[in-house]
Amino acid sequence: MYKTILVPVDLAEVDAAKPAIAKAVEIATVSGGTIRLVYIRSIVPVTYMEFMPPTFDEEQQGDAEKKLADLAATVELPAERVSAVVRLGSTYAEVLNEAENTGADLIVIGSHRPSMATYLLGSNASTIVRHAKCSVLVVRA
Repeated sequence: MYKTILVPVDLAEVDAAKPAIAKAVEIATVSGGTIRLVYIRSIVPVTYMEFMPPTFDEEQQGDAEKKLADLAATVELPAERVSAVVRLGSTYAEVLNEAENTGADLIVIGSHRPSMATYLLGSNASTIVRHAKCSVLVVRA
């Protein structure tokens, strides 16, 4: 079945990812698979960098890695079957790259309830669904 399951997480909205993580755990438990959590940091525009302290990127990376590791520690699977990575760039592009690099055969992504603003899916979720080379499961909160 599914051996490598990728779960994109927005650390600013962890509650939206929790149902996706729970579904990924359910699938990984049945299939004996692994889960990889991925958080994508946004690139700060160059025009703002002069206002940032010199250690801004390192601090942001370290903070994100700690928060993601804390979240990964709550996943109800043996620790050796859960990993986490923080990447920098465009959300959908980095999620798709991470899926390809890890050989993910399933992406489980959380999505908000649709509204007029998002219509069916968020823009990142819909792009991932359209362009992923593996199966994608969208889990609603």
